[in-house]
Amino acid sequence: MQVIKPRDVHIIVLGNEKGGTGKSTTAMHLTVSIQKQGFKVGVLDLDTRQRSLTRYLENREAYTVAHGLNWTIPEHLVATPSDLPDMGEREREEAELLDSLIDRLEEDNDFLVIDCPGGRTHFAQLAHAMANTLLTPMNDSFVDLDLLARVDPETYAIDRLSLYAESVWDSRKQRGASGLPSTDWVVIRNRISTTHSKNRQRMDAALKSLQKRIAFRYVSGLSDRVIYRELFPKGLTLVDLKDVDDKPKLTLSHVAARYELRKLLDQLSLPGWHD
Repeated sequence: MQVIKPRDVHIIVLGNEKGGTGKSTTAMHLTVSIQKQGFKVGVLDLDTRQRSLTRYLENREAYTVAHGLNWTIPEHLVATPSDLPDMGEREREEAELLDSLIDRLEEDNDFLVIDCPGGRTHFAQLAHAMANTLLTPMNDSFVDLDLLARVDPETYAIDRLSLYAESVWDSRKQRGASGLPSTDWVVIRNRISTTHSKNRQRMDAALKSLQKRIAFRYVSGLSDRVIYRELFPKGLTLVDLKDVDDKPKLTLSHVAARYELRKLLDQLSLPGWHD
């Protein structure tokens, strides 16, 4: 078991072995929001195939240049997997690479946001063990909940834990064996429908029951809104809209989205955070 060394930077990991849950959107809004609190934030993209967060940041940099803005673009790095044929040597090389990238980003930043791919990789496993705060966005669906636990099809009661929950438990044990405090695991229920339904009620009940069993905090996240898809090509976030000239016409949906984001950020209880 690899020893996890203590860090001066607060590491926030966005992790879920299922794709399409809003990890990169959440990571980008979190990064910019922390920056606007006056902190320095570094970004590490472990999704070496899609690189959605990297593309988001590249779009932001292009927008900043095109509009003559003086926004600071977070330093962001992408981890490249090892291509060594031997699995043991490959994992050692990846562990050394990840340590070196975090060493570099730790020097000048207060926070480090790490975006993991939708899938199980060695990089993601290592990052989970390094996390001070682990954020697991999930869609408002029993398909997504299945990654955390199996649910009885008749009663919707929690039957048993699933692979991802067991993986997080292993990461927490690794931190404990290294003498580090336990990861604050926050499950974020994203893309919630704006209409009430039995599915919403059952999901809420299942997550409230599950959080007591495996020690995570369950909070509501970002609803499924068109605005998030519109912001990506420009690299913008909801917290930028008051500072740009070409912002979309303000609607009640935008106001509700900004309220959801503020509520999410407050619930994360990050060090030094203030409303």
